Amino acid sequence: MKLGFLLAKLAVLTIAMTVSGCQFSANLEAGLEDAGIALSPPPTTPVPATSDSEFSEMEQQVHELVNQYRQAQNQPPLTVDARISDQARKHSEAMARGEMSFSHDGFDDRIKAIGQSLAYRSAGENLAYNMGYRDPVVSAVEGWIGSPGHQKNMVGAYDLTGIGIAKNAKGEYYYSQIFIKGR
Repeated sequence: MKLGFLLAKLAVLTIAMTVSGCQFSANLEAGLEDAGIALSPPPTTPVPATSDSEFSEMEQQVHELVNQYRQAQNQPPLTVDARISDQARKHSEAMARGEMSFSHDGFDDRIKAIGQSLAYRSAGENLAYNMGYRDPVVSAVEGWIGSPGHQKNMVGAYDLTGIGIAKNAKGEYYYSQIFIKGR
């Protein structure tokens, strides 16, 4: 019964991270361990051939939904930056292939790579994972809105963003959204 409740509650798995001194706003692994569920690394699964345009459209939809939410919270819109999206996409693809766990591992490296061509003051990251939803993008964004850590990143004092989405052969979607406050 306990496992069924947790699986229903975690239908859209999400993790949020804010960096300005490396503060974690949510930790999925600790929450699962506290609930008595051990995590094992996902099996390596190839990423199926999906058109870049499908993911581009989904990434654009995430951007639009996040900006709509920001506007409703009286926050200025975020501008998509291709350099940031490149790092977000690489992270989502690595998670979808099983090369890394669903986590913020490597976040500092992603931000350093972005920082080579873009000066920034602070950075944050939202991740989501889901499968089996008719509208996986809306499910991911709604999950972020319902999570205090993610919501904090969504309405944070950022001005730039990058979004990357990948899907594996099982139909699991992995989302990465990086938030940047430029200098």
